[in-house]
Amino acid sequence: MPLRLLGYLITLLRRFPWSWPLLVIAAGGWYGYEIWLARPALVYQGEPRVLDWRRPSTWNRTLRNHDFLLGYSDLRGNPLWVSYRLTPLPVGITPLKRPSHFLSDWRSFTRISHDDYVDSGYDRGHMAPNHAISVLYGRAAQRDTFLMTNVTPQQAALNQKLWERLEEVELDHFTRLGEIWVLTGPIFDDQIERLPSAWRVEIPDAFYKVYAAPQAHAAPRLLAFIMPQRVRGNEPLDRYLVSVDKVEQLTGLDFFPELPLSIAGQIEAEINPAPWDLAAVARQASRYNSRQQPAPRHRRLH
Repeated sequence: MPLRLLGYLITLLRRFPWSWPLLVIAAGGWYGYEIWLARPALVYQGEPRVLDWRRPSTWNRTLRNHDFLLGYSDLRGNPLWVSYRLTPLPVGITPLKRPSHFLSDWRSFTRISHDDYVDSGYDRGHMAPNHAISVLYGRAAQRDTFLMTNVTPQQAALNQKLWERLEEVELDHFTRLGEIWVLTGPIFDDQIERLPSAWRVEIPDAFYKVYAAPQAHAAPRLLAFIMPQRVRGNEPLDRYLVSVDKVEQLTGLDFFPELPLSIAGQIEAEINPAPWDLAAVARQASRYNSRQQPAPRHRRLH
């Protein structure tokens, strides 16, 4: 579809060369809307920034979807960060049927597909979650969560159990604080390992989630987790608590760059689960019953 539209545009410009100035004005207006209005509305306190531009492995391109934003790495075939907003669920909401197939994203250079994960030994792990996005934002946003640019390789016990439990807790429990913002993505070590079924996709060693709960007259409440690929799935969630500083160190990304340094320096170094009442749900079982799986073999993240 984008190539077809480009063809129409080239034909139009050849027939009406005087339309070039209008095209430039329209492009400038679109760019301004994208940078100053559309994207900032989908991330809290600024898009994550690369800490060291000499590390190409942390470079990413911002892709805007319906109601969530992400930074995609074509080099790694993974989203390096995904941002979305959660609010308390409306009463009587009906979940949407889950799509059966993931879609290639025309915006990615490598065009990773659903079939690239077949027989890979890894699940297609959503970063912006299907359930929460669909019930809060509707069908179009749900479809965007099934784009392969929102997907990263996850071991089944992590994806279907521990990670799923955390996704349930963030929607059902953390939103009791009101509006919360989520940043999530993969973590890689220096030993590059790629999917045996698709060399374009690098396999992460762990995954992070960073939560921010804004407060009207105080610094936001922060909470962060790092979960390794190797889990059984029934571990307590609070076992994986870390500081935001730790996530930044391992990802090479600076989160919440628009926060004043005097505030960010303090709250990003803390680990304070008390305001989130994490202890009440840290051992809560998933609402989905699945057979316990043995822990998969995977190297540790150093």
